[in-house]
Amino acid sequence: MDLLQGYGEDGDSDEEGQVHDFAFGESSLDLPIVNLTPAVSAEVGVKKQKSDLFDPKTKELMRNVRYEELYQPAVGQAIPLKPANFNSFHFDRAIRSFDTLGYAQDPSANPKNQYIGDVQKAVESDGVSLFESKTTGGEKRKKAKNYDSTDLDNYTGPWAKYEDEETVSKPTPELQKEMDEIVRKRKLKSRAGRKAAQEEQHVMEESSTLHIKEDADYQGRSWMDAPKYTGTNLREDFCPERCYPPTKQAHTYSSHTKAVNAIRWFPKTAHLFLSCSMDNKVKLWEVYGSRKLVRTYNGHKMPVRDICFNNDGTEFLSTSFDKHVKLWDTETGAVKNRFHTGHKAYCVKFNPDDDKQTVFLAGMDNKKIIQWDTRTGEIEQEYDRHLGAVNSITFFDRNRRFCSTSDDKSLRIWEWGIPVDTKLIQNAGLHSIPTMTKSPTEKWIVGQSMDNRIVLFQLIDDKLRFAKKKAFRGHNVAGYSCSVDFSPDMSFLTSGDADGKVYIWDWRTHKIVSTWKAHDNVCISTLWHPHEAKRMISAGWDGAIKMCQMFLKSKGILLAEFSLCWKPYHMNMSRFAKGQFQWWKKPIYYRPVVSPLERGPDFTYLDGRKPTITSLSELKRRQHHVELGSKIRFSNMDFFFTQNYAKLDHKIPVDSKTKISNARPQILLEFLSKLPC
Repeated sequence: MDLLQGYGEDGDSDEEGQVHDFAFGESSLDLPIVNLTPAVSAEVGVKKQKSDLFDPKTKELMRNVRYEELYQPAVGQAIPLKPANFNSFHFDRAIRSFDTLGYAQDPSANPKNQYIGDVQKAVESDGVSLFESKTTGGEKRKKAKNYDSTDLDNYTGPWAKYEDEETVSKPTPELQKEMDEIVRKRKLKSRAGRKAAQEEQHVMEESSTLHIKEDADYQGRSWMDAPKYTGTNLREDFCPERCYPPTKQAHTYSSHTKAVNAIRWFPKTAHLFLSCSMDNKVKLWEVYGSRKLVRTYNGHKMPVRDICFNNDGTEFLSTSFDKHVKLWDTETGAVKNRFHTGHKAYCVKFNPDDDKQTVFLAGMDNKKIIQWDTRTGEIEQEYDRHLGAVNSITFFDRNRRFCSTSDDKSLRIWEWGIPVDTKLIQNAGLHSIPTMTKSPTEKWIVGQSMDNRIVLFQLIDDKLRFAKKKAFRGHNVAGYSCSVDFSPDMSFLTSGDADGKVYIWDWRTHKIVSTWKAHDNVCISTLWHPHEAKRMISAGWDGAIKMCQMFLKSKGILLAEFSLCWKPYHMNMSRFAKGQFQWWKKPIYYRPVVSPLERGPDFTYLDGRKPTITSLSELKRRQHHVELGSKIRFSNMDFFFTQNYAKLDHKIPVDSKTKISNARPQILLEFLSKLPC
C-alpha cells in the first residue's frame, strides 16, 4: 500500500503527486468484498531479470553481484537427483505391461516380487509381464511322428499331426442352423443368387397350352406332321411356276390381345406358322383345314420381340424385352434352355447349316452380336463392332458369312466365328435398316430402310454390293420395322406400312402392282406362302393375322390370245394327243391350274432327262435342248413340239411321227391338252 501511495512522487506536476483517499460505500448489490491491495513483501514484488540469475557452482562472474545475492539460498531441490542407468528392454517391458495389463514390477524395490498398479491382478497372474507367456502346467502335445523314409505310406516327416488332433469337427445343430442361414442370405445377395432367383421365377411362370383335342391322329402321327390332302404340293423343293397377287381376304386369326411383332412359317412345309405378340405370348396356328390355334407358349414377363425356327421345326427361339432368350420344344411346349446377359436381344437367328443347329446368334441392344451354344448355354463368341443396337442378322455365301444392320446406319459383313468385320457399308444416303430378307434365288438381299424405301443389295459370289440406283418406293414405314418378303418365283415383292396397308411391287419394273387396307394399325409383317402362288399372310399391331388369297373360277389364266391359222389336213396326231389342238400363228400360253390330286408341274423327258421349264419364254430360250417332234410328259398331259412356216404349202408331206420335213423353223408352238376338273 505504501508503494501505491508513494507512486508519482518524482513526477513534474504537483497534481500527480497528490494522494487521494478513496471512500468505498455500501453497494446495493449483495457481492463479496475483495481486498484489492493485500500486504505484499517488497522483495517478492520486485521481479528479477533473467540475467541476474547465476549458477552457484560457477567460479567466474562477469558482473558485480551484491553480497545478499551471492550468498542467498540456492533455488531448487534440497537433495538433487543422481544419474542412473536403466536397460531399455526392461523399461519397455515395464511400461507396456503397465499400459496393457494394469500392473508392472517396481523398479525401485529391492525384492523382485513387489508391483505397482493392480497388485491383485498381478498376484493372480503370477506377475507375468506382457513379454512372457504363462505356463499352463499341462504336458506338451505329442505328434504322431514317423521319420522312417522307407515307410512310404506312413512317413510323416515334419508335417505330422498331433495325436489328439481332430481333422473333422462338426458344429452343434444350433450353430449349424445359424451358419446355414447366413450362407443362404449371402447367396441371395450375390450376383449368382439374384440370377438364380430370376431363373427360378421364370421357370415357375413357364407353361404351354394345347388347344386341339388330340395330339396324334388314328395312325399315331403327330399334329406337327404335314397334312397329305391340302390341294397343294408341300414338298420342300416345290416352287410354283408363276405367282399372282392375292385379291380377297380368306381368313382372320384373332387370339392375340395386343400388337403382333413377328410371324414365321414352319420350315419346309409351311403348313403351320408361329406368331409372337406384345401380350407376352407365342402362338402356333394352322394354315389348312380349320385354321385354328394349335398351341400357346407362355414364358416371358414382357413383350416378345422376335422368334426363329430351326431347320426341322422341332425347336424355336424367342426373345423378349425381359432380357431373356428361351429355347422351346415346338411339340411339347417345354423350355429346353434359357439365355440371359442382362441386355435385351432384338433379333435371333439359327445358323442354317444342318451341322450347326445347336448354335445361334442374337443381336443385342448393347451393340453386340452374341453367339450361344444351346447345349451348354455358354457364350462362344462376341461380335462387337457396331456403334448402335443390332436390328437384323442375315446369312449368305453358303452360310459362311452373315451381315448385320444396326441403328448406327451401317451394314457390316462378318465371317462365321471371327469377331472382326470384313466389310463395312455405310453410305451417306443410307438410313437405318431394321429388317432384311434374302431372295429365294440367294442373289439379292432387300432391306426396309427408314427413309420410306426398300433398298437392294446384290450377292455376287461371296461379296455384297449395294445397288444405289435400285429401290422400291411408295409406302410409308418411317419409324416402323416392317418386314419384306418375296414371292416364290421372285416375280413380286411385298411389304406392309404404317397405315395398315399391304403393298406388292413387280420385281422387274419396281412398280406397285397391288395395294389394299389389311389392318387398322401398322402392318408389321407380310409373308408369301413358299409353295402356293396366290396365298399370303399379314400381321398388324391391331392384334389380327389375316390370310389373303386369289380365287379363280376358270382352269387357268389366259396370258395371250392370237388368231387361228390354217390347219394342215395331212397332219394326224390323234393317236398321240388326249385332247383337241389348234394351229396358231404365234404361240399361246395358257397356264393351267393343277388339280389337287396331281403331284404338280414336273417336267420330264421320255428318255429320262429332267429340264426345268417354268414359262414359255424360258422354253423358247432353251429350244435347242428340245428336239422337234419329241414328246414331253407333264403330269397327265402330252406336249408336242413342231414347226410353222412363213408360207404355208398344201403339198408339204407330213409323216406319221409328227415330224415336218424340209421345214424352216421360225416359231415354237406349244400344245396343251384338256385338264381334268
